Order: sequence, then C-alpha cells, then structure tokens
Amino acid sequence: MSVFAEQLKTLRKINGLTQKELAEKLKIKQNSYSDWENGKSEPNIEMLVRIADYFDVSLDYLMGEK
Repeated sequence: MSVFAEQLKTLRKINGLTQKELAEKLKIKQNSYSDWENGKSEPNIEMLVRIADYFDVSLDYLMGEK
C-alpha cells in the first residue's frame, strides 16, 4: 500500500467517516475512493488539493513527507 493510501485511510478513520461518506463529501463514486485507499489508483492533483483542504492538512502530509 502506498504512503498516500495509508494517510488517506488514517485520516478517514480518525474523522469517523466511512468510505461512502467521504466519497459523497468529495463528490466522487465510492468505488473510485476505494481504489485510492487500496492503492489501485491515485487522484489527480485537483482532487489531492480538495482532500488536503477537507482534512486541513498539507499536500506534503498526504504524500508522506515530513
């Protein structure tokens, strides 16, 4: 699993959200979100920014940078 996938899953769980709930908040399909969390695909830069904004974290944090 990629660092991004692990960070995403951790943030989702810390915030008490299901994959479906977070997908709805991001306005995407649940299976697309699931693919990100399982490391099957990654979001584009625009979506990365939306995720970072939603969780109030930096892009560096999402990508596993210190």
